[in-house]
Amino acid sequence: MKVIITRKILPIAIEMLEAAGHQCLVWEEQLPPSKEKLEQLCHDADGILSMLSDPFDSDLLAKCKNLKVISNYAVGFNNIDTAYCKSHQIKVGNTPDVLTEATAELAMALTLATTRNIVCSHLETKQGHWKTWEPMGYLGMSLEGKTLGIFGMGRIGFCYAKKMQRAFGMNVLYTNRKPNPEYEKEIGAKWVSLEELLTSSDILSLHSPLTEETRNLFDHPKFQKMKKGSYLINTSRGELVDQDALVSVLKQGHLRGAGLDVTTPEPLPLNHELQNLSNVVLIPHIGSATDESREAMAQLAAQNIINALKGESMPAQVI
Repeated sequence: MKVIITRKILPIAIEMLEAAGHQCLVWEEQLPPSKEKLEQLCHDADGILSMLSDPFDSDLLAKCKNLKVISNYAVGFNNIDTAYCKSHQIKVGNTPDVLTEATAELAMALTLATTRNIVCSHLETKQGHWKTWEPMGYLGMSLEGKTLGIFGMGRIGFCYAKKMQRAFGMNVLYTNRKPNPEYEKEIGAKWVSLEELLTSSDILSLHSPLTEETRNLFDHPKFQKMKKGSYLINTSRGELVDQDALVSVLKQGHLRGAGLDVTTPEPLPLNHELQNLSNVVLIPHIGSATDESREAMAQLAAQNIINALKGESMPAQVI
């Protein structure tokens, strides 16, 4: 059967699919295909190994007459119209678990880079602007004993919170649909309302999926409720944040800084105000970018398709 892979990924996925007898066609260009190109690529595909940036809405899916399965190379799948897929017996898979550690490590690194001014001081040094050791220069916030707020205590949120709690003795608050007694017992986390999370956290880290409920949830009123001098970390989805509101509270000094692995759009235009704020660390959506994680993602995404095309349940099936 014909399988479309919408971006170059590690070759293990192609090897697995071809060993299973399938024909693979890979989009080789650096930038993602447009919606029109996706339609041309996928109109006769039996399976699609997709990226989070590929918009598989009902209009596009309706043109894919042979489609039996989409396997997203990501944990999230908000780019796929799952209601349409369910009604047309198209299976959908994703790649959970295998990127948990990598993304949690990245969130930890981003937190340190942001709160300790590592990026701006690095640039100052490389550009020759640093002249002498300064007692008041590049001051940041110590993490020891501070309060960490987690919005969305899933696998990644918990892994990150556990690392931060054990490394720095941080007090962990979290907001989730329901409390998780196991997480609370292991790291002493406390389930709180969103209001308390905002007002009590020295660092607020976002780990929630994108839904209609969470889209632009973090707007100006929410940011104003955050503790003055606190930091925002986002390694989930850029669309959770109203970026204009974030710029406003950062420029006002209400928030001391932000570390963002995700933005809207990606990449963020160079003339966007977030690009020019020295208290913002921007990185290019690299949460899962380790050799180990990306290889495991490729294997799992391919296995989802192999199983689905054989009529078997997928190892990571959404619907």
